[in-house]
Amino acid sequence: MSGNDIGSLIYLVILGLMVISWFVAQNRVSMNKTLQAAAAWALIFLGAIAAYGLWDDISSAVMPRQTSYADTGQTVVPRHPDGHYYLSAEVNGTPISFVLDTGATDMVLTRRDAEAVGLDPDRLTFAGRAMTANGMVETAAVRLDSVTLGSVTDTNLPAVVNGGEMAQSLLGMTYLQRWGSIEISGGELTLTR
Repeated sequence: MSGNDIGSLIYLVILGLMVISWFVAQNRVSMNKTLQAAAAWALIFLGAIAAYGLWDDISSAVMPRQTSYADTGQTVVPRHPDGHYYLSAEVNGTPISFVLDTGATDMVLTRRDAEAVGLDPDRLTFAGRAMTANGMVETAAVRLDSVTLGSVTDTNLPAVVNGGEMAQSLLGMTYLQRWGSIEISGGELTLTR
């Protein structure tokens, strides 16, 4: 520590002691309430420091990140705490969040995601039907110009837009079968082309 740093530290300690002394002098009649308020603020301050220090761990648990390796054509997706595998792909140049669903036949877009990638759900023909966990829904067949996952881009892909309510778009088997290998091991899903 340099001389300037020591001087600054002494100044801050003296300033802090003066503020604390003033605070105690002003509130000496109701010292119990003052100590309670000071303890509450100290806990809030310590909580903010802990959250800042643990932010990387918290954010990786809440939203694990997928990793792509261009040289091997692999995309590695960590399992989310809810047990599902979520990944992000660019559809027609727009990032879309998908849940990987081996029980889904097609790549299924929500109406919101379909709009985001340049499709107009109000102009689609919902002539198809699909059985879901929520019952029968109408679907509209579409073609996607491009889907990019990691370093791999596919063009002119078939997909469907769900006519019902759906929380998130699904990455089903018609897309997953384009990958040479799908491996789940150690809490990670690895797609290899």
